[in-house]
Amino acid sequence: MEQSLQQRADVIILGGGLVGCSLALALDAHGLTSIVVDPADPAVMLAPGFDGRASAVASASHRMLDAIGVGGALAGKGCPIESIRVSDGLAPGALDFAPGAEDGALGTMYENRLLRQTLHRAASAADGIDLRMQRRAGSIERDSTGVRAMLDDGATIAAPLLIAAEGRNSPMRTAAGLRIARWSYHHNAIITAFEHERPHENCAFEIFYPAGPFAILPLLPIEGRNRSALVWTVSEREAPGMLKLSDRGFLGEAEKRMGGFLGTLSNLAPRSTYPLGFHHAATITAERLALVGDAAHGIHPIAGQGLNLGFRDVATLAEILVEGKRLGMDLGDPQLLARYERWRGLDTLMVAVATDGLNRLFGIPGKSASAVRRFGLSAVQAIPPLKARFMAEARGESGDLPKLLQGEMV
Repeated sequence: MEQSLQQRADVIILGGGLVGCSLALALDAHGLTSIVVDPADPAVMLAPGFDGRASAVASASHRMLDAIGVGGALAGKGCPIESIRVSDGLAPGALDFAPGAEDGALGTMYENRLLRQTLHRAASAADGIDLRMQRRAGSIERDSTGVRAMLDDGATIAAPLLIAAEGRNSPMRTAAGLRIARWSYHHNAIITAFEHERPHENCAFEIFYPAGPFAILPLLPIEGRNRSALVWTVSEREAPGMLKLSDRGFLGEAEKRMGGFLGTLSNLAPRSTYPLGFHHAATITAERLALVGDAAHGIHPIAGQGLNLGFRDVATLAEILVEGKRLGMDLGDPQLLARYERWRGLDTLMVAVATDGLNRLFGIPGKSASAVRRFGLSAVQAIPPLKARFMAEARGESGDLPKLLQGEMV
């Protein structure tokens, strides 16, 4: 690759999804440049129709989006999560998380398409971001002198550091030989949304059944019609049948699982499904390489923290790189990568282990196990410090927070 033909930036980011675009924008807000390479077709990725997918953005993550200039475009377009109700099936003894009015919402529910559109538009407009959509890196070289990549259109790009934000099946992670712990839960998540008769009062409901969690997540009303998103865990054998059910049949089954507390359900959004699994990279860095988001870790959606873990990666790596740039360091310096590894390694492992443990605990069948779970929920409900700890986790405010997650620039 001829040096004179290379286009250079501070970093190359493989993957222009929610995490990749957020990282590029966080770096751009601090004067660092990036080249973002993604094979997706924007026309498909940014399609206007609602596909039923939505994500909870924790309050700490939202402070980062505000700090890097994206929050304004999202203002008023998400539904605040003002409380969370957790129950073991429909049995009494639910656990309610409801912060005081002065503490603000636990998070905000956004349709994924809105997040994609907002981040993509911001990245396209940013001077320091070179967005290469519908492109792949055909060959990549990483050595002591830097990173060089040739794209499938013949262009060559270079940077001191390569960041993989390609998702759970990251080709770059595999090519770098980074090992992962991985297993399947042999369950699928059915994703959709619906309208309902009674208001949700901005409450997220997590109902645990032996087959898996049944999560109802509040969305903004449309023309006065109440709406919620649904993440329904079923066995992998049942998933194809759940997709084939008529809308009426599916809504009828959902109403049974809910005990009718939202009234009659209607106007079902398109349904989709994906297999549930766990993966965790043993190391998230290699020579001039860092993993972020699902390329580094994938957890059960039981606590809705998958995207927020990716945003924590973004805030941490951005802080390390911005400080490194100010000190005049090579952005691929092993010292910087080791700091990222230390800062994120323990946090992601703790969250992954906790969500995996919760899923296994609530999946144990039988009356005795159910009684133990209800006792545990009641205990948390009765112990304010423990309850406050859970709410801090939901807000994304636990641990050693990077500055962006505190709403501050680096």
